[in-house]
Amino acid sequence: QMKQCLLIKSDKVFTGAVTYSLEGPGVNQEPKDFFEIDEKTGWIMSKMPLDREKYKSFTLKAFALSPSGERLENPTTIEIYVLDQNDNRPSFIQPEFTGAVPEFSIPGTSVLTVSAVDADDPTTDNALLSYSITNQESIPPFSINKTMFGINNETGVIYTRDVGLDRDVVKSFRLTLQVADMSGFGLTSTSLAIIHITDINNHNPKFSPQTMLAMENKVGEDVGRVNATDKDEKNSENWRIIYSITGGDPKRNFAIRTDRVTNQGIISIVKPLDYESQAEYHLTVSAKNEVPLSIKAPYEQTSTATVIIRVLNENEAPQFYRNPIEVSVAESTNPGTVLISDIAHDPDNGKLRFELSYDPERWLTINQETGEISLRKNFNIRSPHVKNNKYTAVVKVSDPDAAGISATASLEITLWETNDFPPVLVPMIGTVCSDREPERLGLLLTAVDEDLSPHADPFSFEMADADMAANWTIIPLNETHAMLQPRMDLTWGEFSIPITVSDSGEPARSSNALVNVTVCPCDRAGQCMSFAAAAIFRSNVGLSFIALIIIMASAALLLLLLLLAVAVRSCSGHRMKKSGGLLVGDSEDDVRDNVFNYDEQGGGEEDEDAFNIDLLRTPGDMAPPPETFSHPVSGFPKHKQPLRKDAPYNLPSPRYPRKRPTNPTDIEDFINDGLEVADNDPNAPPYDTALIYDYEGDGSLAGSLSSIASMGSEEDQDYDYLNDWGPRFKKLANMYSSD
Repeated sequence: QMKQCLLIKSDKVFTGAVTYSLEGPGVNQEPKDFFEIDEKTGWIMSKMPLDREKYKSFTLKAFALSPSGERLENPTTIEIYVLDQNDNRPSFIQPEFTGAVPEFSIPGTSVLTVSAVDADDPTTDNALLSYSITNQESIPPFSINKTMFGINNETGVIYTRDVGLDRDVVKSFRLTLQVADMSGFGLTSTSLAIIHITDINNHNPKFSPQTMLAMENKVGEDVGRVNATDKDEKNSENWRIIYSITGGDPKRNFAIRTDRVTNQGIISIVKPLDYESQAEYHLTVSAKNEVPLSIKAPYEQTSTATVIIRVLNENEAPQFYRNPIEVSVAESTNPGTVLISDIAHDPDNGKLRFELSYDPERWLTINQETGEISLRKNFNIRSPHVKNNKYTAVVKVSDPDAAGISATASLEITLWETNDFPPVLVPMIGTVCSDREPERLGLLLTAVDEDLSPHADPFSFEMADADMAANWTIIPLNETHAMLQPRMDLTWGEFSIPITVSDSGEPARSSNALVNVTVCPCDRAGQCMSFAAAAIFRSNVGLSFIALIIIMASAALLLLLLLLAVAVRSCSGHRMKKSGGLLVGDSEDDVRDNVFNYDEQGGGEEDEDAFNIDLLRTPGDMAPPPETFSHPVSGFPKHKQPLRKDAPYNLPSPRYPRKRPTNPTDIEDFINDGLEVADNDPNAPPYDTALIYDYEGDGSLAGSLSSIASMGSEEDQDYDYLNDWGPRFKKLANMYSSD
């Protein structure tokens, strides 16, 4: 049914007819067909009922048009508001509300807030709500008859109205709620509110006395349970009980804990009980809740109970006074020494039997009746069973009268380190390179001590001989090493130096050692070189003075050999007639061969055949002795046996055989045989003969060689002076001796 809403007219002066039109939501826009306009009269009419809860207003535009459709004026905006009617009933936001309030709450305590909504216009009374409680029921029914709750009709807050909320009497309430619009005079709806009464700690636990039995020496066992009752809500913090022992247990032999399921108190033994010391305990046990008693509740005194525990006697095991048993002794303790006694006792005053159940080194012995522990044999602190200077054994004590009841204890023996061993000097033999710089000159010394700290290093090194101290000194380097150095330039050779080395023990121990030191020139590897090689290679630039002397001596020796060869050749005929055999043959080639062979050592250069330093250092094959030579050989024999380096220089010269050569035509074999015998002599020093005598000083007994060069006939020569040239020229002297 059409209903006129609004009439519009154009105020524009127009002589013709005016046509009206309408546009906007509710007309030709969504939602459509709610309004239309009479084109001739200008009435705006609604075509159907309007729902304010869906469309609160409409904004339309009206137009005034000429018959040709021309706009006569600007469009007019029309606002249409839908007026509210109380056509909606208020409703609670949930069908049932739940709240809780502690028991004994005072009046005015807020419990919960309920809420409702109304779809009508909130600016009108159609949506003005009012709350009320229409009914109250207690659970259990009829537990309480007075009205305990009220509600704010505007806010919906439910609160307590009266005292007496006791959870022991009533558990909860069911309230019927109502809400009405139009300030309580319009449409209505209902809901429910369930209010639970929560528990507070208004009761103390209560229990009665009990008597229990406990066996002595049983630790960790439960003795019994105590029961306490609490009227508060089960399994709540107001109901759960905390037990404590407040008296009768000064040594704290007992403990009590709560069984979380049954709320009982469990008494247990935490320290051994001794029937002989105390046969009965009167424990005072108190109980309280996990939370304090509420101040809202009536006062109740804390409940306590007396628990009597009787101790049952049993045959107890022996006990050690200490476990572990600690003993501290010196590692040098003599066997038979008593280490410790009186280590255990029997609480029942019975007889005891002692034994060592673990003694890996079998160092100990124990008296089976008294428990006295003695040393069987010497300790060895370096035993694998000694850890951190501690040796551990296990002692067992048993009661023969109690079916072998026993106890064990560890015996920890701490061993003191004593100064048992003197230090040993290292090395006992060494080399001092005389051609080294002063800071590198010397022999590095150290010591080895079988003792441990503090009876070992630092070591002290001292010269044991005052005379040797004039030529040698010991310079400490650190706590374990020292340097043995000569105080002056010493002659090359071997020295035996007595040295005393001491440790730092209390008391200190020392030992004497004789260090054999070889003073010599060395190669780059620190090994002794031959004197000739040392002289040649001693200087980095050019030849040294000693090297020049060696070269000159070698040249003189070659010249001497040449003159001897000429002399022997010139007088060979006379010798053959006189002695019945020739020493030198007629061939000049033999003489030249011998001269050329020995000339290989001249020129001041390192020889390759007659003076090979490598052959002196490296052992080679032993050359056969002179007696094995049955045929002449050419050249100097190769790969000779290496010469000994430890032979003293002052030994008597070897007595070489004086047998003249059987073959007078070849003196080369004779000379080679003589050299071979000299080289294989164990008392000969390992150096080339000519080079050794070049280093023996300036006072040579040999005179000028000019007498050989200016000799006349063989009969006029006196060869006895060759005996003054020393042992190295013995063979030559024997060849020309007059007898």
